[in-house]
Amino acid sequence: MEMSVTERVGAKGSMIAPLRTPLFRRIWLASLLSNLGFMFLAVAAAWQMTLLTPQADMVALVQTALMSPMMLLSIPAGALADMYDRRKIGLVSLCLSLLSATALATSTLFGLVTPWVILGFCFLIGTGMALFAPAWQASVGEQVPRETLPQAVALNVISFNIARSFGPAIGGIVVAVAGAVTAFASTAMGYLPLLLVMFLWKREPVPSRLPPERIDRAVSAGIRYVFHSPPIRVVLIRTFTFCFAGGSVAALLPLVARNLLHGTAEIFGLLLGCFGIGAVLGAISLNRIRRSFSEEATVSLAAIVVSASIATIAMSGYAPLTCLALIVAGTGWMIALTLLNVVIQTSAPRWASGRLLATYNAASAGGIALGSWFWGYIAEEFDVKHALFGSAGLLTATLLLALRLRIAKIPETDREPVKLTDPEVNLALTGRSGPIVVELDYRVPANAAREFYGRMLAVRSVRCRNGAFDWSIARDIQDPEIWVERFHCPTWHDYLRQRDRNTPEEMQVHLDAHSFLKDGHEMSVRRLLERPFGSVRWKEDAPDN
Repeated sequence: MEMSVTERVGAKGSMIAPLRTPLFRRIWLASLLSNLGFMFLAVAAAWQMTLLTPQADMVALVQTALMSPMMLLSIPAGALADMYDRRKIGLVSLCLSLLSATALATSTLFGLVTPWVILGFCFLIGTGMALFAPAWQASVGEQVPRETLPQAVALNVISFNIARSFGPAIGGIVVAVAGAVTAFASTAMGYLPLLLVMFLWKREPVPSRLPPERIDRAVSAGIRYVFHSPPIRVVLIRTFTFCFAGGSVAALLPLVARNLLHGTAEIFGLLLGCFGIGAVLGAISLNRIRRSFSEEATVSLAAIVVSASIATIAMSGYAPLTCLALIVAGTGWMIALTLLNVVIQTSAPRWASGRLLATYNAASAGGIALGSWFWGYIAEEFDVKHALFGSAGLLTATLLLALRLRIAKIPETDREPVKLTDPEVNLALTGRSGPIVVELDYRVPANAAREFYGRMLAVRSVRCRNGAFDWSIARDIQDPEIWVERFHCPTWHDYLRQRDRNTPEEMQVHLDAHSFLKDGHEMSVRRLLERPFGSVRWKEDAPDN
């Protein structure tokens, strides 16, 4: 029986297996320090905001400012990660976050900080991390053997949650003892080790025989892949809804500490620490849970657990009970988002890995950012308790999505592209020549027509997500055994890219369609250079613009 992704993660090696790879270990430890610094920023900025303004929505907007760049910029950042050297992209993005954190600390030191200054610098720091995340995540496959990739993905998520466990508590102490300036400066210092490790990484990028795509076409290709890949699309929808509904936890904790528990910055840091401790506990129990439940059951169970925990926080005015509820909520949150991340990474082909991870980041960050704003608005219009109860109810309602949008099991397959020989060309072409029209003729027995048509719909999904446009399938009305598949590619280079992107799993889809060919007949292919009106020069010596 075929094993799911989650079963394989537990079956192949221990969770710490990737840490035996020196490069991954160095980057992981450095990223842990940067994550600690980021948590210092989240705590200091949120608490500083409560001192500058009594408005609940402004406090909640700190999370929105930190996370909205991930929603807005992730997909272009993912395209850049697939097109250019991921190490260089990481260095540039880390420098942006370092400079922004330094400027925030300086502004606070000289008394120039206002609520909008805090939000602005939080947005800039978040922008740096939004650019960094796809390049970092997509490069994990270059740092560890493929068989330990799921564990490496989980460890990267665990890194953030270890920082969430201890960072808020330490950050709360730093803010209470030394002030926000020290906390912001610590955020800046936290990026230095990761910058150094990325600078010393002797990465050997895989050369491409084709020039990089234009950024707009690269972004479009990533979006098209998601649109024509139903399993990926389902994971992204479930990620967004889970984060939107459960985003009240991170957004409203400062208000829970101040209004419901009547606490100080130390209590706020303790609450965030409890949530992070729960996340680490979730990571520890992840393998056992995944071996016992399917992907769909695990995410649904996590939603129930987090929903019940949020409702408990709303009813509790007792700090120990709130801390316990946050530990449970952190456990469910960690299990759900790590599992969804692993499914995306394991199913992403190499050519689109950065873009697919970026769409996951955009879905999760967008859900948190919009959820933070929405629940902050509800808390401002009503109160914190009503916002938390609404969040718990909506998170429970997301279980209804499982009726139509179930998370599929992703089979273990090689995601490296299959190398195909270039087609024979007897016409002078450049990379910009186009549009290219491809027609494939199939002779299929009449009694297999319906089944063949169903198989060609699967071929359509593969063609379109890899770069084909205007796909169609037609049947000859004079000879019903002949079927003609037709699609376009904008340029010759786009067509070559489309051919180079097929994974072994996708090649099997094409082979399944070819199996319907009538005995003794081969599929014929015609590749045409479309010549629309005005594309051919009127005279041989006319300039070609």
